[in-house]
Amino acid sequence: MTARALSRVRGLVGVAVAVLRHDRGRTALAVAGIAVAVLATTSLASVGVGVVETGTEKFDAADRDLWVTGGPVGLAPGTVGGFENTVTDAHALSRDLERREEVRSAVPMSFQTVYVGTDGSDLETVVGVGVPGGGPSVGVSEGRGFERDDVHYADGGYDGPMTNAVVVDPRTAERFDLEPGDTLHVGGTVAAARSNEFTVVGVSSTFSGYVGTPTVALHLAELQTLTGTAATDRATLVTVRLEEGADPARVEQSLQEEYPEYEFRTNRDQLRATLGREAVVLASGASLVVLAVVAGIALSLNLLLSFCHQQREELRALKALGCSSRTLVGIGVAQALVLGALGGALGLALTYPATVGLEFAVSAAVGYEGLVRTPTSVLAVGAGLSLGTSSLGAAVAAWQVGRL
Repeated sequence: MTARALSRVRGLVGVAVAVLRHDRGRTALAVAGIAVAVLATTSLASVGVGVVETGTEKFDAADRDLWVTGGPVGLAPGTVGGFENTVTDAHALSRDLERREEVRSAVPMSFQTVYVGTDGSDLETVVGVGVPGGGPSVGVSEGRGFERDDVHYADGGYDGPMTNAVVVDPRTAERFDLEPGDTLHVGGTVAAARSNEFTVVGVSSTFSGYVGTPTVALHLAELQTLTGTAATDRATLVTVRLEEGADPARVEQSLQEEYPEYEFRTNRDQLRATLGREAVVLASGASLVVLAVVAGIALSLNLLLSFCHQQREELRALKALGCSSRTLVGIGVAQALVLGALGGALGLALTYPATVGLEFAVSAAVGYEGLVRTPTSVLAVGAGLSLGTSSLGAAVAAWQVGRL
């Protein structure tokens, strides 16, 4: 760019800034509209990125390749446990799956609501997680964890001894001031909790990190007995770990054909299904962003058209004095670009403080951390929106000034 052209651009920008400063109220309103549009876009994009990345990390940390369910898990108000688990004969299904050469392990798990407390008069509800035993699937930070297998399940008879061992999550341990060796009442009903004492054998955040709420982990058969689901051997899901080198997609297809009554999903499929259940929430958030973007663009364009209309006499006078149409159009275009730059910069500057507050609110509401993340790509999207708004505004301004 030549020195003359650069000087001309500086002059046009200077005139545009002077005009915008003359009507500060309208200018501030337009900048705020563009900033809100950019901020809404970057905030929702941060939530989307955070949800997908956190979900992927959780599934990877679970070290499982396939997830087996009997369909959507429904609520069952008025029943013990409160959840309608859809996998029946869970122990038998797990044994059948483990007989396949591609499968290293198949672990049935159950989620139910249980009552817990250190005495029978102060009971609270938490999520009870039923697992066959300890091992690497339950990483404890305190205590030794489960030291025995699920001996209560004796070849389907549920007549083996109960270990009465429980692993609590850190929030439950803090709420009831628990440590390994303490006693905790656990039951599917208040009466059952008062009469069943369990010994805390460990503190683990393994399961609370997945469900986002306080949890207690018991042997699966013992949880089934406490919640009245032992007769049908019900579980929420079965997690499958494959042998090294096995293709999850191929094994999934093979198992789906052999067990059509169940749903088999890979980690990616399970994440998609989880997000699909929140389609209404996601659509609502996207609608709000679209509305914010449209409002921001409309506000800035309305301001530019208003400026052009209010300045029509001045523009005509400048034209009569010999100012070229190109210069007049340049002033209108410069106004649009300045508004877009200011609004975009403000929106991007507010993105990090807004997402920090949003992360705090979301983690407090759902119990998960890391659901709001703002990588550089999200900021690039916001900057692109600001540039697009500026370009559209510049085109409209050039058209309007050309008409005058």
